[in-house]
Amino acid sequence: MESFSESYRKSGVDITAGYKGVKLMAPYVARTRIPGVVSDIGGFGGLFAPDLAGMREPVLVSGTDGVGTKLRIAQLMDKHDTVGIDCVAMCVNDIICCGAKPLFFLDYIAIGKNVPEKVAALVSGVAEGCVQAGCALIGGETAEHPGVMDAGDYDLAGFSVGIVDRPRILDSSAMAPGDVILALPSSGIHSNGYSLVRKVFHVEHADLSIHCEDLGQSLGEALLTPTRIYVKPVLAAIGAAEVRGVSHITGGGFFENIPRCLPEGLTAKIEKAAIRTPPIFRLLQETGRIPERDMFNTFNMGVGMVVVVSRDTADKALAALQAHDCGAYPIGEIVRGEERVVLC
Repeated sequence: MESFSESYRKSGVDITAGYKGVKLMAPYVARTRIPGVVSDIGGFGGLFAPDLAGMREPVLVSGTDGVGTKLRIAQLMDKHDTVGIDCVAMCVNDIICCGAKPLFFLDYIAIGKNVPEKVAALVSGVAEGCVQAGCALIGGETAEHPGVMDAGDYDLAGFSVGIVDRPRILDSSAMAPGDVILALPSSGIHSNGYSLVRKVFHVEHADLSIHCEDLGQSLGEALLTPTRIYVKPVLAAIGAAEVRGVSHITGGGFFENIPRCLPEGLTAKIEKAAIRTPPIFRLLQETGRIPERDMFNTFNMGVGMVVVVSRDTADKALAALQAHDCGAYPIGEIVRGEERVVLC
């Protein structure tokens, strides 16, 4: 007998919509299948058998995050197939800061009304993010929340698990004055600071589809640009050079995130003139009259990640990053000092 509850449907939850959503998302999930995947979606748990060959002491590394209020832009534009990339990026870009390779990902969607096509679009973005990160989407959950969320609202979060051999965990203890700080360009605002972004641009009342000459696209398109995923280039750099620290520039910008990979007594000295900042940040700063310090303490300003490498191997790191079309470039160096970050 097919599963169906008329009483549950009358309360606002249509379980048959959930089944249809799973069928629609199946092809997207299949794109992410990699060696190690044991189970198909639909079970109570996602199964994965990692390849531990060559590892002396395997260590699992996990990360979890959501997309945040950037989702409101997607809802206003009725475009739901890219924010899943952001969800994956916010997790996998964190765990590679330890030197870990992402293995698998699971998502969680809370939605006011389960529209199978919308849920499938969200999962298509998650699957694309997993493909870019080289990990598998092995499970997830969609929960319909009538009476708690408006019908058009949803939230999207997830988590990833990766693996690294303990001797290869990135350790900043070797960092020293003279080490080079490399910038990995962002694709835009990524997925942080959107409460401020939405306030500055009055997105609830703005026409996000109007073309903006300064951006070369509409404001809505610029704000929905997915977060860049850095897994493959960063792992390549770790394999080619002496990488001594990696920081994912997320909420809190430069001043909160760069110190997370610095040992005490060292300062990241960064040349502002070297930073390649996309036009969206200038428009945001000018429109909102935001002080420069607040910009660097909230947004990535065009730098999605920083990689600290020994000066002797900086060229090798750059070559490895650029081989993955990362466009990395130097923005500063490590110096002695008590201030954690200095912009000069």
